[in-house]
Amino acid sequence: FSLDLISISLHMHDDLKEMLDSNKDSLKLEAMKRIVAMIARGKNASDLFPAVVKNVACKNIEVKKLVYVYLVRYAEEQQDLALLSISTFQRGLKDPNQLIRASALRVLSSIRVTIIVPIMMLAIKEAASDMSPYVRKTAAHAIPKLYSLDPEQKDQLIEVIEKLLADKTTLVAGSVVMAFEEVCPERIDLIHKNYRKLCNLLIDVEEWGQVVIINMLTRYARTQFLNPNINESLLEEGNTEGKTFYGSDEDEDEDEDEEEKEKKAEALAKRKPYVMDPDHRLLLRNTKPLLQSRNAAVVMAVAQLYFHLAPKAEVGVIAKALVRLLRSHSEVQFVVLQNVATMTIKRRGMFEPYLKSFYIRSTDPTQIKILKLEVLTNLANETNISTILREFQTYIKSMDKDFVAATIQAIGRCATNIGEVRDTCLNGLVQLLSNRDELVVAESVVVIKKLLQMQPEKHSDIIKHMAKLIDNIQVPMARASILWLIGEYCEHVPKIAPDVLRKMAKSFTNEEDIVKLQILNLAAKLYLTNSKQTKLLTQYVLNLAKYDQNYDIRDRARFIRQLIVPTEKSGALSKYAKKLFLALKPAPVLESPFKDRDHFQLGSLSHLLNAKAGGYQELPDWPESAPDPSVRNVEVKESVPEWSKCSAREKRKEKKVEKPFYSDSEGESGPTESADSESDSGSGSESASGSEESGSGSESDEEESDEGSDEEEEEEEPKLTKKKMQEYYYYCYINPCIHICFAVEPAHSPQVTPVNAFMSNSLVTDLEGLSLSDDVLAPATISPSSSMKTFELLHRITGEGLSVEYCFSRQPFSPDANMVAVQIHFTNNSSSDVSNLHVEDAKLQSGMRVKEFPEIEVLAAGDTTTAVMGIDFCDSTQAANFQLCTNSKKFFVTIQPPVGELMRPVFMTENEFKKEQGKDQRQRGKCKAFLL
Repeated sequence: FSLDLISISLHMHDDLKEMLDSNKDSLKLEAMKRIVAMIARGKNASDLFPAVVKNVACKNIEVKKLVYVYLVRYAEEQQDLALLSISTFQRGLKDPNQLIRASALRVLSSIRVTIIVPIMMLAIKEAASDMSPYVRKTAAHAIPKLYSLDPEQKDQLIEVIEKLLADKTTLVAGSVVMAFEEVCPERIDLIHKNYRKLCNLLIDVEEWGQVVIINMLTRYARTQFLNPNINESLLEEGNTEGKTFYGSDEDEDEDEDEEEKEKKAEALAKRKPYVMDPDHRLLLRNTKPLLQSRNAAVVMAVAQLYFHLAPKAEVGVIAKALVRLLRSHSEVQFVVLQNVATMTIKRRGMFEPYLKSFYIRSTDPTQIKILKLEVLTNLANETNISTILREFQTYIKSMDKDFVAATIQAIGRCATNIGEVRDTCLNGLVQLLSNRDELVVAESVVVIKKLLQMQPEKHSDIIKHMAKLIDNIQVPMARASILWLIGEYCEHVPKIAPDVLRKMAKSFTNEEDIVKLQILNLAAKLYLTNSKQTKLLTQYVLNLAKYDQNYDIRDRARFIRQLIVPTEKSGALSKYAKKLFLALKPAPVLESPFKDRDHFQLGSLSHLLNAKAGGYQELPDWPESAPDPSVRNVEVKESVPEWSKCSAREKRKEKKVEKPFYSDSEGESGPTESADSESDSGSGSESASGSEESGSGSESDEEESDEGSDEEEEEEEPKLTKKKMQEYYYYCYINPCIHICFAVEPAHSPQVTPVNAFMSNSLVTDLEGLSLSDDVLAPATISPSSSMKTFELLHRITGEGLSVEYCFSRQPFSPDANMVAVQIHFTNNSSSDVSNLHVEDAKLQSGMRVKEFPEIEVLAAGDTTTAVMGIDFCDSTQAANFQLCTNSKKFFVTIQPPVGELMRPVFMTENEFKKEQGKDQRQRGKCKAFLL
């Protein structure tokens, strides 16, 4: 049987090996698909490594991609075989396809052999300067791998990280910050020049990159900015010091308190008023929109940033976002509630409006219930305590015993923290002593014991009642608590205490260890206070304990005997027996288990575990004095990275900003363009304004010569004057705060000179071919331009012979004027007919709508047909996703509109245009004031 297994294993995957060795790319592709599928299902495919690695030089791109996927998985296990193909990987780094270059680098960094470290370093440096942002992103991912393989390369890797941190591409930002955190988190100086750029790019970075950047910027901000709550914290310290636990002021301490308050008042008077750094404000402003992210990790990262960095008045914005996450899966709820429980200890007020969101559902897991209970207890105050206690009464009836025990403890904490309801809670807990459930009674006894320590003289009746329960309660902790209470306050129950000791002496040998220890304590206290009645009982109990199996009990018995029963051998310690056993003990303070967790960064694994995890970086303390903010100022450099492709057009934009929209004769009446050209890049725009002017003067001769021709063309065009401007066409693309508008001369001037000043180059390109003559105003006469751009919707190979293209016809869509008309061209390149062409399963963003084209019954082989469908993109450039279906196949396709296709022409007179333009200016002014 074992020989059969060996023979089967030897011949396993022979069919795949034959396919990989064939000359047909189709067979190789099929084999690689099957192998990758095996890996995805968790099956071992390492024995195919020699057969797969031979195909790394295959010319078929699809095969090569799958080969690299396989090699990334097994290169570390089969290092010797992978090294044989290292020259092929190096050639792959020069491949024209960016995916192949990135895959080759990924495989190279997966080979964990120190001998190829120089090759890896050279490959990473080249990839860091690659034209493709995807390859640069892969280079950033390879940096931590190389660092873990050879930490001596740290200095060279830091140079690469510094170069990649200057990258302006959102695709690279998250990956390079992760590499920075892994390799050199202490090099905070690398972040200074890139701080504002990272803040501005944050909204467009992928979700996991956002989490990494936010966590890094949180620690950065704690080292570079002042504490925004420093004055408030000093005031709180001055108000809280000198008070006892219950908040009562003693006359004896008033003089000392007044002196301390005067000193602190003087210190506050000398302190300068706090002014938030603009870069600090930039970080808070740019992270706030991410509270609406669909990714719970991003929301949690922003929440911890605000908790650690924001002024107290602004922290409240995170409460609503965190409450929204409580509708997610139980795992997400657990993490969020852990952090909310910590926040509610110091910032209770921001969650009080959402009290009902923390009410417990019967379907919640036990851990979620206990965490919600913790939050409710932290939020309890004099105003809402009655509501919370009524809620707790319901929870006690639950079948979940752990949850019931936690609820009783929560009632005890509420009674401790809020003196007004202490008697009410105590009476409610006493009523629970008659509950049928023994666990409920036991937990109630433990909590009552702690509450009675605060005012025992007022509650002797409760102590008597609990003494009567000693026969019925069997839970060791509860029995021990009752015995401790009777022994501690035996003077209040002098008749009952000796009888309880008599009963316990009978059952001493059958009790649990914790109960036996409390019986010994009770006997010792009664011997010291009432030796006539309890002397013999005490000696009997001590003799029983002397021969107990547990050495702790034996030692305790010997210690107590020598302490309370004086003999010739007894030392001086026996004189102080009463002070030792009957000393006043402080009342216990019932505190939240989350009280001291805020020294860990919220959202971290260390905070979740309440212990420092491996790789955790401590949250720095606020600096006492503000560091130099000028380190974040960026100088304008003449040299431009290869991949940024900064053309002279962007600099022409900056020059055109200073030109008024109207001619010189209308300079006073017509609004200038300077207001429109202000960017929303935060505080970075202020510091960069001076550098822009100096940079524009230091441009190279080549750029000036390039701009010269464009400026001459602009000067040759006629200026728009009042006489010539008889009518206007007003084009607008409406966003929440942005109106893009421009005026054109009617009739014979379709080209618009000042468009570039208002719109990006991509927008102008989208508007190419849009006729702006008087004839276009009649919807019936609008026809698509001959230069209209077409887009591929379905390739003929993917569509199995069916190819589909689409264009925006720029005609009104007759069924619904709010929809964009999309003209779709179908071509059947196959040898068979295609039937039942229609649209199904449209997956749209909120607010978007689709009007499908009528079903095409038959499209004969070689024929072409056209259909028109309408799409309401809801004033956004989000894609419309749907399925294009035939009688036998379904193809997933996507239509994404360029910005220019979302604009529509509106006819208006000169006065109407000026009125709209005035509204537009006021709107921008409000937006700018809000941002400031």
